[in-house]
Amino acid sequence: MKIDLKKKVLSMRIHHKRKMMYVMAKQFGFTHPEVVAHSQDLDVLLNRYQKIVS
Repeated sequence: MKIDLKKKVLSMRIHHKRKMMYVMAKQFGFTHPEVVAHSQDLDVLLNRYQKIVS
């Protein structure tokens, strides 16, 4: 049960971070430092999710 909750929370955080990254990329371009930072944060979240699922 605890793992399901972690997966759900991480999934929501991933969705939000991805959405924010796309919004910023559309406004500033994919190489803007803030967009790169969001991308790196998203990578961390995705890696955490993968560890839980595997």
